[in-house]
Amino acid sequence: MTVSSDLKAHRERLVLDHFADETRQDFDAVLATFPHPHYELIPSGEVHDGTDTVRQYYIDSRKAFPDQRHEIIQLRHTDDSVIVEFWLLGTHRGPLRGLPPTGNAFRCRMIALFIFEDERLVCERVYFDTLTMMRQLLAGTPPEMLPRLIGGLLGHPEARQAESAY
Repeated sequence: MTVSSDLKAHRERLVLDHFADETRQDFDAVLATFPHPHYELIPSGEVHDGTDTVRQYYIDSRKAFPDQRHEIIQLRHTDDSVIVEFWLLGTHRGPLRGLPPTGNAFRCRMIALFIFEDERLVCERVYFDTLTMMRQLLAGTPPEMLPRLIGGLLGHPEARQAESAY
């Protein structure tokens, strides 16, 4: 399939608007870029499907990183996708899956696949190196706290105590 330049331009504009709306935290506008919101985080295996679950993901991630933003490195087009390489940046100011706020900033290189059916965005699939982010978020953490904090990130209930101890 050869993608027309008009279709490429439409898709690219939609993706750029999507990124801008995420940074502004205009989640209604972000969700409107999908006919049916579907968001996949490959490193964690999370799949958020539908308006309510994708919206909650955005709300939760911005509680953890209220200043979350992007720096786009490159956009590439395929027959059914726009591939975006970007830096994700933010400061850890709220809880993240059992990890209490550290106040640390992070900068992590990522790839997002925006998958389309013709002009309709059907999926955003994000790939990144979790260790790159965790190294930055946990920098300066007392070594004795690390097992409980990491246990909290992995969903171990007893590790939730780390939130109140930090």
